[in-house]
Amino acid sequence: MPIHDWTRVDARLFHAFHYLWIGTLCDSLNAGGLPPDYFALPEQSIRGPIPDILTLELAPGPGEPNRTAPGLAVATAPPRARLVRQAEDRIYARKANRVAVRHRHGHIVAVVEILSPGNKASTSELRTFVEKSSELIMQGIHLLVIDLFPPGKRDPQGIHKAIWDQFEEEDFELPTDKPLTLAAYDAGPPPIAYVELVAVGDTLPDMPIFLKPDFYVPAPLEATYESTWNRFPGPMKRLLEPPTGNPRET
Repeated sequence: MPIHDWTRVDARLFHAFHYLWIGTLCDSLNAGGLPPDYFALPEQSIRGPIPDILTLELAPGPGEPNRTAPGLAVATAPPRARLVRQAEDRIYARKANRVAVRHRHGHIVAVVEILSPGNKASTSELRTFVEKSSELIMQGIHLLVIDLFPPGKRDPQGIHKAIWDQFEEEDFELPTDKPLTLAAYDAGPPPIAYVELVAVGDTLPDMPIFLKPDFYVPAPLEATYESTWNRFPGPMKRLLEPPTGNPRET
């Protein structure tokens, strides 16, 4: 299903879709998309940005061995990505003296964040999102960021550039024909970014959710986006769908 142009409608309409999409993505991950002992929960309050989805691993009980997370290995099944960037070890080491975030039901291993217009509504909002996203990565929590809104004056080269500048300030120019950003971050150490660029009208590629360094599961973005769209109210759909046919003037 083609990505819709969400800039055509009020931010509250995207928020409604965003809410349904989060639940659909959680359901898909919990219905076999994640390995045993891993599970996804919608929006929890943790130390950092309020995430849309948490991927958690159950802590082993008394006397149980630590489990190794199954998944796809980067070495044998590298994620689809237009850009792959690795931060310097020295940068991670300098900032890695933070306490890992934990959850009372298990360890938080990954966060999925679907950006909404509010995340970029002001310089302060964007700075808060960027800084706390980088903090999660530095705490060893993997991150997947989905931004279906084009860059603005506060993030002229997109959200990945804003986040990655916290690790490495590299030259990066967002192509004008692919202004939307999907970025998966393997927290490492060292952190590695896998970036895919898309546009309105493209289909969403599956992106990796890393469960541990170099191991990930695919996030079924296209399938869950389409499923959510199919459940979206018809009157709201019509605000985003292009008109069909050639209406005659009367």
